Amino acid sequence: MDSASSDTRAPLGAQADNGLKIVIVGGFGVGKTTLVRSVSEIRPLSTEETMTQAGESVDDVSAVRAKSATTVAFDFGRITLDARNVLYVFGAPGQERFWFLWDRLFSGALGAVVLVDTRRIDDSWYAIDRLERQGIPFVVACNDFGGPHHTPAEVRAALDLDPYVPLIDCDARSRESVKNVLIELVEHVRRLLESRSPASWKELV
Repeated sequence: MDSASSDTRAPLGAQADNGLKIVIVGGFGVGKTTLVRSVSEIRPLSTEETMTQAGESVDDVSAVRAKSATTVAFDFGRITLDARNVLYVFGAPGQERFWFLWDRLFSGALGAVVLVDTRRIDDSWYAIDRLERQGIPFVVACNDFGGPHHTPAEVRAALDLDPYVPLIDCDARSRESVKNVLIELVEHVRRLLESRSPASWKELV
């Protein structure tokens, strides 16, 4: 995480008129919990549990041997946009056995961020397919794990992304980097809504 910690952030207002929901999805161990912790201005609600040897027969941990805890329901954080609007950020669990929870998290969502580890890009296909089937706007953010560099064109081709879907590099440990991802998502949703009906974005916010 960067130097901005939760105890140095501005206090929240007493109330807000509009709560806008965003969901962070992606494969197992791509950094969803870290992202929520980095950007939330409140102490995040986390449902992490310690991983045990018993889970190795269920979850593929071969690519994340250093991971000692895992989200079993969701992570939750909050970000104030202005006096009227706040973002509620939900981090979805990555293991396949918890994917049944995703539909509940998607309910009422403004949009989603698909967090990608480009060393394990196949792990992102299910999240993208699920969002496309649900009709939820999303952006794709490549988390920096220090692996081999891939060009945007290579990542787009590997994920079979539509040209209009934003693709962004990010560092889930950095609050500023995560904020840029969320701003890109909100702008993407705004563009989509305005292309359909100029009034629809105003009605939303």
